[in-house]
Amino acid sequence: MKLSLFVHMERTLPEESQQKLYEEMLQLCEIADRGGMHAIWTGEHHGMNFTIAPNPFINLVDIAHRTSRVRLGTGTIIAPFNHPIRLAGEAAMTDIITDGRLELGIARGAYSYEYERLMPGLTAWDAGQRMRELIPAVKQLWQGDYAHQGEYWSFPSTTSSPLPKQQPHPPIWVAARDPNSHEFAVKNGCNVQVTPLHQGEEEIVRLVNCFKETCERIKPEKPLKIMLLQHGYVAEDEADAQQAAVEFNRFYNYFGAWFKNQRPVSQGMLQPLSDEEIAANSYYSPQAMRQNLAIGTANEVIARLRKYQDLGYEEFALWIDSGMSFERKKASLERFINGVMPEFH
Repeated sequence: MKLSLFVHMERTLPEESQQKLYEEMLQLCEIADRGGMHAIWTGEHHGMNFTIAPNPFINLVDIAHRTSRVRLGTGTIIAPFNHPIRLAGEAAMTDIITDGRLELGIARGAYSYEYERLMPGLTAWDAGQRMRELIPAVKQLWQGDYAHQGEYWSFPSTTSSPLPKQQPHPPIWVAARDPNSHEFAVKNGCNVQVTPLHQGEEEIVRLVNCFKETCERIKPEKPLKIMLLQHGYVAEDEADAQQAAVEFNRFYNYFGAWFKNQRPVSQGMLQPLSDEEIAANSYYSPQAMRQNLAIGTANEVIARLRKYQDLGYEEFALWIDSGMSFERKKASLERFINGVMPEFH
């Protein structure tokens, strides 16, 4: 199983310098590259200091110039916010600049906060349908001289300019949860990225079984891969692991508040959650985080990742966004590289 890093620039306090936060994110990426991790993934988000990534291609090009071998993935491009011609060209240019290291992950998007601002009235269903129209169109544009008449986009004969370095095109990943998304991905020759969030083993098993059953039924022309994206922290000891569980619980409370889109936002930041509000939210808890996420000493994390590998996951992306200090993220990542990764080489 390949081991990767999933990272955004994240801002938890208004006093934090965004320039400093970006440099810290780059340092984590450089550590991942030097340590031999397979890929670095970063996403697309707008107007949210929770995850700052208005254009992942910009980040990946910069990371490419500071790294030497690591694959560079969008995790993920938000389909409804991208025109097929623009996405085909920008992805291809990124693939050229990164010397053929691009992995293109695409999703429908998740935050109604972003939908309201970029495409008012957009629903999750409509966003998913746009993704289903976008991906085949982008693949055709990379082949060239392609005219499109669809429900959401129409354009005369066009060729992506430029064309990607990787041929026939960079690997495409679809963020999938329900069986229909898995079926779309497999039918279109796309790998699958799944994110169980804070949920436990039952959901992790369900997601990989859905992928395997879909591949067995559809029988794609070439082997496809499934990647598990999950929060994790490699701890020094149990007290350190418990602290990480508390920090991830706070992160998920903010994640849930962003997702519900009901809390006031000022300067791109949610109105702060009080300790009492966090403690009263029974949907998340430090105990669930400790049990369900890849938190623990190196040996604990190794055992958990071996289970994922045995289930059939071919890539594990360590989601490092957490609201933790840079020093804690860095220490965990270094322990992951030195204490966990050697078991999977």
